[in-house]
Amino acid sequence: MPRQTRKAEDRVASLHWPSQLIIVRHGQSAGNVARDAATEAQADRIALSVRDADVPLSALGREQAQALGHWFASAAEDHRPEILLSSPYLRAFQTAQVFREAGGARSDEPICFDERLREKEFGILDGLTTSGIRNLEAAQFEFRQMLGKFYHRPPGGESWCDVILRLRSVMDTISLHYAGRRVMIFTHQVVVLCLRYIIEGLNEAEILAIDRAGDVANCAITDYVYDPSQGRDGGLVLRRYNVTAPMEEEATPVTREPDAIAGARG
Repeated sequence: MPRQTRKAEDRVASLHWPSQLIIVRHGQSAGNVARDAATEAQADRIALSVRDADVPLSALGREQAQALGHWFASAAEDHRPEILLSSPYLRAFQTAQVFREAGGARSDEPICFDERLREKEFGILDGLTTSGIRNLEAAQFEFRQMLGKFYHRPPGGESWCDVILRLRSVMDTISLHYAGRRVMIFTHQVVVLCLRYIIEGLNEAEILAIDRAGDVANCAITDYVYDPSQGRDGGLVLRRYNVTAPMEEEATPVTREPDAIAGARG
């Protein structure tokens, strides 16, 4: 195929993908701290007085978000995100705010909420520790053991499949509105994993193996870049997963706690 024709096809294919997609889990939250305390005390419930959506960052979480912002601020302009998308949950939004204030993106770059990027809904299991689910919702505990986290949907909540369904439409929106742009998403642990499932075409066993290997660290970077040679139409290729270099560079403690409301993650 002539070189000029190939370049033209690459340009057309790139219209369907962002040039870079950076996915970041929010910084450590007050909920993460409360969950640790509940687990240590072997309590059934996590002591929180606000909705999951209103749980703020902890002081350490703000430091993590600031370190992330400084890390991107030190890069060339064409390596910083052009589009900032965030879960509407307070801890994710605050992470995006602190990141932008620290120079990670232009100070006038808007932070766009997308409710499809919110945390997985836990329904009647909301606020329970792992022991709490076993002690207070024994039937759901057994049902989850049988089905596995990928398919189990607690009453009033979501399975991983439900999260994946809403995230597929997020990817469609990104392709439609932000093709060829550098996009950064601020979100939650299960969402990071489910986006990997979609983008990389993984199956249940593969994504759960990644999940078992370790929690996504707070403010860790998962990064994809567009590669025109991927398949017939080009595609996104994983460049980094769960990278904590920004925190390590500033000697900021790295935390990997599951989200507080998810007593049993996802």
